[in-house]
Amino acid sequence: MSRPYIADTKPTAVALKAGQTVWWCRCGRSKSQPLCDGSHEGSGFEPLEFTADRDDRYFFCLCKQTAKPPLCDGSHKRITQQDLDAQDGLATTWYKVAERGELRDGEVRTVQAGAQVIALTCHAGQLGALDNACPHQGGPLGEGSIECSDGGQDCWLRCPWHGWDFHPLTGKSPGAHDDGVATFPVEERDDGVYVAVRESTMHRRTVSDLMAETMVNWGITHVFGMVGHSNLGLADALRLQEQAGRLRYIGVRHEGAAAFAASGYAKLTGKPAACMSIAGPGATNMLTGLWDAKVDRAPILALTGQVNTQVLGPGAFQEIPLASAFAPVARFSQTVLRDSRHVELMNLACKNAIVERDVAHLIFPDEVQTLPAADGVQAGGPQGRLGDRDMLPATATLAAALQRLKDAQRPVIIVGYGALGRMAYILKLAEKLKAPVLTTFKAKGQIGDDHVHAAGVLGRSGTPVASWCMNESDLLLVFGASFANHTGISANKPIIQVDFDAMTLGKFHPVELPVLGEIGLTAEWLWRALPEDTGAIDQRPELAERWRIWRAEKAARRARDRGKGLNSASLFDALSELVPADAVIAVDVGNNTYSFGRYFECRGQRVLMSGYLGSIGFGFPAAMGAWAATQVQPEYRGRKVISVSGDGGFGQYMAEFTTAVQCGMNITHVLLNNHELAKISKEQRAGHWPVWQTALRNPDFSAYAKDCGGLGIRVDDYDGLYAALKRALSYDGPSLVEVIADAELI
Repeated sequence: MSRPYIADTKPTAVALKAGQTVWWCRCGRSKSQPLCDGSHEGSGFEPLEFTADRDDRYFFCLCKQTAKPPLCDGSHKRITQQDLDAQDGLATTWYKVAERGELRDGEVRTVQAGAQVIALTCHAGQLGALDNACPHQGGPLGEGSIECSDGGQDCWLRCPWHGWDFHPLTGKSPGAHDDGVATFPVEERDDGVYVAVRESTMHRRTVSDLMAETMVNWGITHVFGMVGHSNLGLADALRLQEQAGRLRYIGVRHEGAAAFAASGYAKLTGKPAACMSIAGPGATNMLTGLWDAKVDRAPILALTGQVNTQVLGPGAFQEIPLASAFAPVARFSQTVLRDSRHVELMNLACKNAIVERDVAHLIFPDEVQTLPAADGVQAGGPQGRLGDRDMLPATATLAAALQRLKDAQRPVIIVGYGALGRMAYILKLAEKLKAPVLTTFKAKGQIGDDHVHAAGVLGRSGTPVASWCMNESDLLLVFGASFANHTGISANKPIIQVDFDAMTLGKFHPVELPVLGEIGLTAEWLWRALPEDTGAIDQRPELAERWRIWRAEKAARRARDRGKGLNSASLFDALSELVPADAVIAVDVGNNTYSFGRYFECRGQRVLMSGYLGSIGFGFPAAMGAWAATQVQPEYRGRKVISVSGDGGFGQYMAEFTTAVQCGMNITHVLLNNHELAKISKEQRAGHWPVWQTALRNPDFSAYAKDCGGLGIRVDDYDGLYAALKRALSYDGPSLVEVIADAELI
């Protein structure tokens, strides 16, 4: 930062009345200096309040050496500019900004000298270095031009935004105007052009620093987002956390991908990640991914910039009412204001995300982000904020559930996404009941399909094994499922529904016995209370036979070939064999999803999907979030991450493949390319509509992956399928296997 005063600056006399209060500032920006006019914002200087004790002329000094600040005692006569800089934590550094002789006469360009942006000029054979920001509205002077009149005698650097003029070497304004721009020392040396800037060697802690530190203390280790003009102060706070090794920031190409990535991270780990955007369009771009997290109960923290509060309301550039826009999706949404309890806002945002398993949102107006943090304020954290939520159901309810299980002959267990991480005693309970375990599609993989009690997925994306088991049952014991229409759970069977969310119990229709309690504890209690022999029929031999029939059917489907691409049964059979048992798989929305649910046999893999929102485009960004989790979460460290999508889904966020390359993400993407939104075509035909506007014009996706810097392989026939998948899965970095698929053979 450049200051216009030097060591021999004379003190300024100001006439004041008794009791009159003024504010004195050393920012060097004030037009009425040393009295403050608010220009100090972002300068690192804070104004000092002074109240006159009598009618008199008071002499204010800028030297900061006086024994009675801000009143002058002559100390300024004894110090140098270097002393002033040292007090302010400033040091002079020379930066090379151009090659010698590179600028032609009359040229102006924007250059960077450390953190300072400079308009570098060449005029009348001399070089000038001016502050790049026009004092009017911050217009970029380096993008302006030097215009001359009177035969070249009268030349001015003109701001490209509003035409304000400045001398190209001195930065002074023409005529009687006393406002100009600061200049910097510039030298042309043998090896290039150098500019000297005074830079701060100290960092004053800001509100954003305090809140970012609090966020990290709550366990948020990843932020996905885009840095822009209305979140720069917040972004710098995140940069410092990353520099300290406490945070990883992943810059994406679209804010929608940032929200999906954070959602994928949260769905895998149960812990929140954050996504960040600017005001206006950046914030609205995140909404789809945030809704995906909300409806699937994934904790997530959204951080959005906002325009300066001074212009908020009349309709400033990129201003939208963010609190209103985010109100439906965010469980907690607050604006960070100058006088807010900043640490407490972040504490509450993180707690709401974690406890409620929902979206929390904080809005950061531009000027608030760089406010200095109050002295002595400490960052927050979860200590003393979170209680133990593991609660058993009421005794009478447990007794009723136990009796119904004892009376059942053919009980079936159904697990939904809410049972994630609580399968140990559910499986023990299945063994005691000799019962099949079915999953909803969202819960696919929570029991391996190779388990003796596994019956596969129920519903539209499921298998006939699961449907048969449910149809033959006389009692459904349901853990953590929502009963939404896509789950396929029959409402006509006697049902015991266990869930930790009271609103989920009997949400769509009454159930025989709603049980409110923590799922894992409830399953354990039932397992311990049941006798070793409940009298139930051993359904495992029948279950094995149903699997034999279904696998024979899958083999028959693998033999189908119309010469228009590979069938889905063959692709997912190959993936079932080759994908590591501990892999994480993010699946998109479309026919590829239905085929994955039917044909892919899990052996311990974790599956992520856009469940209740069903948002196309989810797969690859969610895989990015999952990859981030494998870098820090011990239980997922080193696991392979795979995503599966159709051409329609990948096309929505395909630019993020460059993000994966830049960050070295070890993700294998399997893309089923049928040049069509085939699921929509299928629905049009089923509804007796003409097939319309579902054809897609696609690039060569494998070539695109190579152009981005990753591995790309195209598979046109069955012979090359296994080799391509093996190569991609073993590749250290982003890889893409483009499979030309038959839209009809799903």
